[in-house]
Amino acid sequence: MRLDVDIRRVMADPQRPFSLELAFRSDSPRVVLFGPSGSGKSLTLRAIAGLMRPDAGHIGVRGRTLFDDFRGVDVPARERRIGYVFQDYALFPHLTVAQNVAFGLTSGLRQPSRRKVPEAAQRWLDAFELDGLANRYPSQISGGQQQRVALARALAPQPELLLLDEPFAALDPPLRGRLRDELVALQARLDVQMLVITHDPADVEVLGQHVLEIRDGRLHRDSARDTA
Repeated sequence: MRLDVDIRRVMADPQRPFSLELAFRSDSPRVVLFGPSGSGKSLTLRAIAGLMRPDAGHIGVRGRTLFDDFRGVDVPARERRIGYVFQDYALFPHLTVAQNVAFGLTSGLRQPSRRKVPEAAQRWLDAFELDGLANRYPSQISGGQQQRVALARALAPQPELLLLDEPFAALDPPLRGRLRDELVALQARLDVQMLVITHDPADVEVLGQHVLEIRDGRLHRDSARDTA
């Protein structure tokens, strides 16, 4: 597996001008982008996912070019085969747990059925022990359960890369520790590269095989360690 990123983006905000210039490559299964708030971590994830277009550069995943300004390549987000777990999980409040997971399998043009759960979605409900919660709504389940739903939704389409934006920020410390371990076990079980952004050193310690520290939109430190 190979994640290849070299991007530039200038944010022309008169209140807070900011420029992102970041380049890295990684074959590690678990990559952590570490740094303080406002350093450019979320911008980087959005660019990789296709939710923000860089001004210049290229992005590649497993040898497939997703963005290259010189060659005029900009693969739409829905075709990038990338799973994205947002910091607040971004679950649809009007959809059940099962419908949220099934939504990852649709084109987004129609709402998944509440009566019939696709086999691929059921597989992930079972894998994350969510079957008993399938007919509940996000407001009716805990933060840890919401995170599992978000992960199941992101993984249902079998992405080549999984992006996680501060996945434990909204959870209490004991739950964070348990879910970090679960995430490591999940990644070891699946053939998917994972890129996590965080400002928490504990996330770096547990999850980071390849750690990239970013400050003010620039790569400050690049280090890899064998934690397999």
